[in-house]
Amino acid sequence: MGLTARIRTRDGWAVSHAVVTVADMTGAQVLRAEADAEGAIRDATPMEPGAYTVIVTAVGYAPAASSVIVTASGRAEAGTVTLARQGGTELPPPGPWTVDPVHSSVAAVAQHLGISSVHGRFTEFSGSIEIAPDDVTKSRVEAVIRAASIDTGNGMRDGHLKSPDFLDVERFPEITFRSTGLTAAGSDRWTVHGELCMHGVVRPVDLDLAYLGTGPDPWGGTRAAFRATTELHREDFAMNYNQVLQAGIAAVGTTLKVELDIQAVQGASLPAV
Repeated sequence: MGLTARIRTRDGWAVSHAVVTVADMTGAQVLRAEADAEGAIRDATPMEPGAYTVIVTAVGYAPAASSVIVTASGRAEAGTVTLARQGGTELPPPGPWTVDPVHSSVAAVAQHLGISSVHGRFTEFSGSIEIAPDDVTKSRVEAVIRAASIDTGNGMRDGHLKSPDFLDVERFPEITFRSTGLTAAGSDRWTVHGELCMHGVVRPVDLDLAYLGTGPDPWGGTRAAFRATTELHREDFAMNYNQVLQAGIAAVGTTLKVELDIQAVQGASLPAV
């Protein structure tokens, strides 16, 4: 009996402080429940069969409403309710922000042997963000990645990736990104236009960016969270090495899926903690 639901952000995180209110067709409230630490609602309060409206609210998120049918057993399943950040198009407060590499990740995925994926990450990087005060589309992003910090969990493979066949880290020790523009792509989605310099080649690259919100940290600062993705083709950056197997399948795929999870601290530098 009762209501079940899962409350999630657009990136799949649990919203543990969400509140669910259920109203009947006259608008009268029949149930109010709070999500647990996993963002789940499991309320055993019986309800009469029929149609109801489910309203989900949480601080920092836009409310979401949906319809649900209570069956003859008195049970209703609202499924997964996705909440969008409130005010996402505003981006963080204006001014400088500094990427915190300890709480951020720069990862890439490539296909291997046509049947599986190789996951890698760069462990050394830095970045800065400048949110424009009047026109957020004029905001800027710059980042520097140390190419030799590539880590796929296999020393031999990492050595090959650092060699002239791929990143050639001796000649090109840094990978850099500088934004050239920003356009809105949804309520809390943006496209960051920029130039990526890798392996000595500069190419235009667009990042699909989600702004996940801003909040205080335990050290008295303010943090903003972002998630960004893009796809790169390594031949665009003069990395043409490949080994082709007998079946005609490339050992390493030419497309890289890049995933960035970023925390930035308000200010022109990281605080000393």
